[in-house]
Amino acid sequence: MEKILIYGYGNPGRQDDGLGARFIEEIDKWIEAENMEHVSTDCNYQLNVEDAAVVEGYDTVIFVDASVVEDLEHFKLEKVRPDNARIEFTMHAVSVSYVIDLCNKIYGKHPDSYVLHIKGHEFDFKEELTEGAYINMQAALDYLKDFLKERSAT
Repeated sequence: MEKILIYGYGNPGRQDDGLGARFIEEIDKWIEAENMEHVSTDCNYQLNVEDAAVVEGYDTVIFVDASVVEDLEHFKLEKVRPDNARIEFTMHAVSVSYVIDLCNKIYGKHPDSYVLHIKGHEFDFKEELTEGAYINMQAALDYLKDFLKERSAT
């Protein structure tokens, strides 16, 4: 059975930027209840070059992060293309595609990778999600649970 990693990132002290961390808390409960031993989770404030070593042992990696994309209704699962690899000088130190590209260059491994973008609304200095972000996270959780069940059945 394929090994799957769900990796949330973002700052829980910045309201909806904490969606990645909160998502991991919620999916962990489900993983344990469903006894999905082949699915692991990890969480951090931002992506770093060292994350190439974290993802190299997995067949599939799903990164989870808050998104501010205007045309995003609730969430979107997007396939990662490592050929778009770049270092970003923003809140998240490196891009997901950069981490996957680096994993391939260092370890010769290219996990099947996705980003689960969850729409956030507010990014003030508070340790709570907005109601809209919470609703979006629940919808993304339901979707990812079905996605994981399908991947686990094969």
